Amino acid sequence: MTLRRLPETLVNQIAAGEVVERPAAALKELVENSLDAGAVNIDIQLRDGGRTLIAVSDDGCGMTAQDLALAVERHVTSKLPDDDLVHIKSLGFRGEALPSIGAVARVLITSRKQGADSAWSLKVEGGRVGEAQPAAHAQGTRIEVRDLFFATPARLKFLKSPRTELTLAIEMVNRLAMAHPGVAFTLADGERTHVRLAPAGGDLFDQRLGRLAQVMGRDFADNCIEIEAVRDGVRLSGYIGLPTLNRGTATQQFMFVNGRPVKDKLFVGAVRGAYRDFLAHDRYPYVALYLDIDPEDVDVNVHPAKTEVRFRDSGLVRGLIVGALKHALADAGHRASTTVSHAALGAVQGSDGGGVAPHYFQGRAFSPGGGRVSSGLADRAAVFQAPLYRMDQAPSARHEGLSDLGDDAAQDFPLGVARGQVHETYIVAQTADGIVIVDQHAAHERLVYERMKSAMAQGTIPSQGLLLPEVVELDEGTAARLVKRADEFKALGLVLEPFGDGALVVRETPAMLGNVDVRKLVQDLGDDLAEWGEAVTLHEKLADVAATMACHGSVRAGRRLTANEMNALLREMEATPHSGQCNHGRPTYVELKLADIEKLFGRR
Repeated sequence: MTLRRLPETLVNQIAAGEVVERPAAALKELVENSLDAGAVNIDIQLRDGGRTLIAVSDDGCGMTAQDLALAVERHVTSKLPDDDLVHIKSLGFRGEALPSIGAVARVLITSRKQGADSAWSLKVEGGRVGEAQPAAHAQGTRIEVRDLFFATPARLKFLKSPRTELTLAIEMVNRLAMAHPGVAFTLADGERTHVRLAPAGGDLFDQRLGRLAQVMGRDFADNCIEIEAVRDGVRLSGYIGLPTLNRGTATQQFMFVNGRPVKDKLFVGAVRGAYRDFLAHDRYPYVALYLDIDPEDVDVNVHPAKTEVRFRDSGLVRGLIVGALKHALADAGHRASTTVSHAALGAVQGSDGGGVAPHYFQGRAFSPGGGRVSSGLADRAAVFQAPLYRMDQAPSARHEGLSDLGDDAAQDFPLGVARGQVHETYIVAQTADGIVIVDQHAAHERLVYERMKSAMAQGTIPSQGLLLPEVVELDEGTAARLVKRADEFKALGLVLEPFGDGALVVRETPAMLGNVDVRKLVQDLGDDLAEWGEAVTLHEKLADVAATMACHGSVRAGRRLTANEMNALLREMEATPHSGQCNHGRPTYVELKLADIEKLFGRR
C-alpha cells in the first residue's frame, strides 16, 4: 500500500465532516465568528432549514481584501496572536470553519473593515477560491452559504427534515444569545421571524435575566433563584428554577463556560445531585449557569465543534455547582415553592383566562448580601424556619391548643388556620389575605423526609419493633438483593431477615414512619435496588431510600384528619425548610389571594 498526500479539497471536505455536520453547526461557526468580531447586531436568514441558504450579517470589525483571501485558507485565524493554545479567550480559534464550509457549499463573503471607505467580496465554491472583488456594503461582514453539501451529496441524506434542521438552528442561536445578552439577534426563514432578541439593558445579572426570560419564558424569570459563588478563583453565577418549575427532559438546562455554550456530563450530574432532595429522578429543573474560570484550567479543544470541555480540576467545579445550588435552595426556604395559583385560577375561569394575573409569592430570591429579597408569604414563613415549632414536644402536646384557633389567628401564621378538609385529601386554610389549599399527603411526605434526613445526619434512626413480625413474599432475586443489604437497612431502622426462598420477615421499622404498609415499603425498596444495581451502596443512595420511606410513612390521601392534626401539619410545614414541595417536585400547597377570588365572582 502506497502512502500519498490527500488533495487539499478532500482534506477540507474531511474537516467539514467534523466541523459542519448539519446546517446548525455551520451557522454556529459563523455566528461565533461574528461575536468574536465584536458584533452587537447579528441578523440570520435561513431557507429550507439552512440547506439552501444560511446568511449571517453583522456589524463587527470587518475584513480587508487581504483578510478575505486568508480567511478561507485552513488554519488561518486572528484569535491566537501569541500561538497560545492554553489561554483561549475567543469562541473560535481553529481556523477551519470557513474553508470547511467552502469545501462543501457555495460561499459568498462580503465585508467592510471598520474605518475603510469600501467593501470587498470573495466567492468560494466547492473548495475553489475566487478573486476578491470590490463591493458595496456597510461596516461589518455578511456571509452567504448556499446549497450546503452540494459538493458532498452523500451527506444530504443524513439531514433531517427542514423543520427539524430549523428547530436545531433556533436552539443553537438561543444558546449563544443567552451567553451574550448584550448582543441583538434575529433569525428568519423568509416566512416568519423565529428569533427577535433586543440587547438587554442593566447590569450583567439583569441583562442575563432579561435574556433568559426572552428565551426560557417569563415563568422562569418569575420562579428563579439567583446564583453567585466563588471558590478558588472559579466563579459561578446565573439562575436556577424553583423545584416546582420542572419538566420531563433536560432541554431547559444550560451551561456556559467563559461565554461558550457547552454540554458537559459533569454539569448534568452536579445539577441532579443538587436537586436530589426536591425532584423525582425523571424530572429536570430549569437551570442557566455561567462559569468563569481561568482558561488555563479548562480545555476547550477536546471536540472539533467545541461543544465539550474538560476541566483540570473537575472535582472543584462539581463541588462548586452542587454546593452553590444546594445553598441557594436552602436559603430560599418557602420561596422554593411556586403557588401555581395562576394555573388554579385559570382552571376555574376556563380557557379564556379572564384576565386575572398570576400571583407568585416567592418572586426572585438572591444570595445573602444581595440586598434584594422577595416579600409576602415567603418572608413571613421565614420566621418559622428554625427551630421546629413545638417539635421538641410529644405529638399530643404539639396538637394542644390548635383546635380553638380563631379568625385572628390567621394573621399570625403564614399558612393560616385550617377551616376544613375536602375529599379527605386537601386541607383548606384561611390566611390573612386569602386561602391556602394543602395536599396533605405531599406535605407530610416532605416533613417525614426532612426528619429522616436530620436523623441520618446524627447517625441514629430509632426503630420500632412490630408486635407481630410481618412476612413479605417476593421473587427470589428481589429477596436476595434485600437480604444482601440487611445490615445497611438495619442502620436505617428497618430490620429484616431471610424467611425461606423468596420471602423475608420484617421485625422492626423506622419509628418516625408510624403505622406503615410494610409489604409495599419492602417491595418498593427492592425495586429501587434493582434499578441502582449491585455496585451502589445504600449510603450513596440515602436520599432516595429516605424518600421512598417517607412516601410510605406520610399521611395518605383519603384519611380524615381532625382540626388539631390539620393545624399541627400546617405549623410543622411553616417550620420545615423546603416544605413548599414534596420529594418529587410537586407543590404541596396552592395560595389564592382574596383579591383574585373576588375577581372570579365579579366583585372587582
